[in-house]
Amino acid sequence: MKKLPIGIQSFVNMRTEADYYYVDKTRFVADLTEKGKYFFLSRPRRFGKSLFLDTLGQAFLGRKELFSGLFLEKHWDWSTRYPVIHISFGSGVVQDASELHLVLKEILWERALSEGISFVNESIQGKFRELIKGLYQKYHQKVVVLIDEYDKPILDNIDKPETAIGIREGLKNFYSVIKDSDEFLKFVFITGVSKFSKVSLFSGLNNLDDITLDPDVAAICGYTHKELLDTFAERLEGVDIEALKLWYDGYNFLGDRVYNPFDILLFLKHHDFRNYWFETGSPSFLLKLITQRQYFMPNLERVEASESLLSSFDIGQIELETLLFQTGYLTIEERFRKGNRLTYRLTYPNIEVKSSLTDTVLGYFVQAKAEKERNVLACYDALQSLDFVRLREIFHAFFASIPYDWYRKNDFARYEAYYASIFYCYFTALGLDVTAEQMTNKGRIDMAVRLGNRVFILEFKVVEIDRTPNKAIEQIRTMRYGERYIGKADDIYLIGVEFSSADRNIVGFDWERLQRLTDAI
Repeated sequence: MKKLPIGIQSFVNMRTEADYYYVDKTRFVADLTEKGKYFFLSRPRRFGKSLFLDTLGQAFLGRKELFSGLFLEKHWDWSTRYPVIHISFGSGVVQDASELHLVLKEILWERALSEGISFVNESIQGKFRELIKGLYQKYHQKVVVLIDEYDKPILDNIDKPETAIGIREGLKNFYSVIKDSDEFLKFVFITGVSKFSKVSLFSGLNNLDDITLDPDVAAICGYTHKELLDTFAERLEGVDIEALKLWYDGYNFLGDRVYNPFDILLFLKHHDFRNYWFETGSPSFLLKLITQRQYFMPNLERVEASESLLSSFDIGQIELETLLFQTGYLTIEERFRKGNRLTYRLTYPNIEVKSSLTDTVLGYFVQAKAEKERNVLACYDALQSLDFVRLREIFHAFFASIPYDWYRKNDFARYEAYYASIFYCYFTALGLDVTAEQMTNKGRIDMAVRLGNRVFILEFKVVEIDRTPNKAIEQIRTMRYGERYIGKADDIYLIGVEFSSADRNIVGFDWERLQRLTDAI
């Protein structure tokens, strides 16, 4: 078998070091160069952006030997070679604007030194302009500029607005050189995770073609299902393909859906369904936003966002839905129009992201990770064994473990949405099929959870004091929510949960099995 290119971001290494599997994306190189000159692409982390950028660079450098057997070998003019400036912010963390200045200075100086180009200007912008012009004059060919992870210095400091703004302004001045150097440039390609507005970061580069949601290049990064089957066939013997799709497929950029390549490669190595991609990055800032904005977690099942919202990312104007989409925690489920507005319905891409994100949100509330893990597993066992007394104890213990100081700072704990969010996170962290706020002809079901052939219907109420009878379960009965699942599940259980606004915990927890006509026959 060939080797799995886990962590390989160099096209050169992939094609020369060993016999690696390679999903041929070189047709996109030919397509892009025929269509334009300035491009921008946003994709989540660990999605293959760096590898594609290096592939572009090697093509423009004319290294035909690296493309043997690939699409581009017979669809590229190898007689002309272009100088390439490849800048990456992928490694390390830039602490502030002064360190950014130093990093850029080092990148430009190293490239100039290797080409025998001397700088006259003192400013970073001046040096960048000199490097572009110097390469143009030396090789008598226009220059290719490739910038990888263009936004990482900002994102690394996004929770420190003043620092992030200083870095943004430094990058803005740096990138402005690209427009002023148009006569010396052959091709420009910029990649990143987020999509800052052109006004805030790319002012002047108004001719930058954003191909993030261009259907023609939807599969430029990531593996389509066909690519997966064709390239890794020998590694997929005995693999449950449907389970693989549920775990790692599902990213939609308005074309063929794609798998996260980092997940697939690690799965093919270990043959174990795990949260490979999620474990490589801590969404700490994302978690802060979710809790600070008191976000109703079940809403992540059915987010609707306008086209402008998906691209309106900037310091001080961060929309949670935008951040979730651009960082890969949500993807496009459907695109449609409401009047004259293009609208997107977003959802989780797959099981890995859904269960991992909700599990991490749970961990944000409590410091005792081991206790949280025990509770999550115990929750599954309680549902499986229909031990509702134990289920109540698990959730009561969880809410009791949240520090009082958190409640004092968060008004969210007074509302049903907060408690429903916690239940939702527990169930989805287990990978269960959870539907929240589902409409019926009688009303709206707060939550329905499916485990095997059983469905559990939950209703939540916040009350001032403990009440008898339980109003939550009375509502399920009165509104006949269980009828929706008759014929679709072997057993249907109704659970009414009441919370005290004063005690911030469960004060009422009642359940019953739905009696159906077939039970009486």
